[in-house]
Amino acid sequence: MIDRIKSLFAALGGEPPADRESGGVDALHLAAAALMVEAALTDNRFDDVERRAIERLVRDRFGLSGPDAARLVEAAEKSARDATHLLRFTRVIKDNFTPAERVEMIEMIWEVVYADGELHDYEDSLLRRVAGLIYVSDRDRGEARKRVLARRGAAKPGRAI
Repeated sequence: MIDRIKSLFAALGGEPPADRESGGVDALHLAAAALMVEAALTDNRFDDVERRAIERLVRDRFGLSGPDAARLVEAAEKSARDATHLLRFTRVIKDNFTPAERVEMIEMIWEVVYADGELHDYEDSLLRRVAGLIYVSDRDRGEARKRVLARRGAAKPGRAI
């Protein structure tokens, strides 16, 4: 168990964070949030709508309080901006999420991508790359997108919302 935890932190390139009670962040949560932040940054605009969407998603998915979710998103933004590649985040997700949780992760990223009401080509490309790196099929990625669009009330996947 200790070795698994150490390898998780090694995959993120850092030391284990403090426990959540003392204000630290969980490495798995950080990797998931960093992928969502990366999606938000892809179109060169990380606005309040996207930030609130990510905070809501991590709060709901990981059972975090509002302040913990905000701290996680702040740490994820720093990690995403400092990262030179996605592998440091996708490896953690692939190794620690079940196949169903990985599809849910893709759905969460779609939520962030559509938070600003439009899909940029680079965002779509990022989703394809992340899905491949965490072993989510094209079909499952597409179905996740359809579920997000249905929740948003969009009639056609390709149009701006």
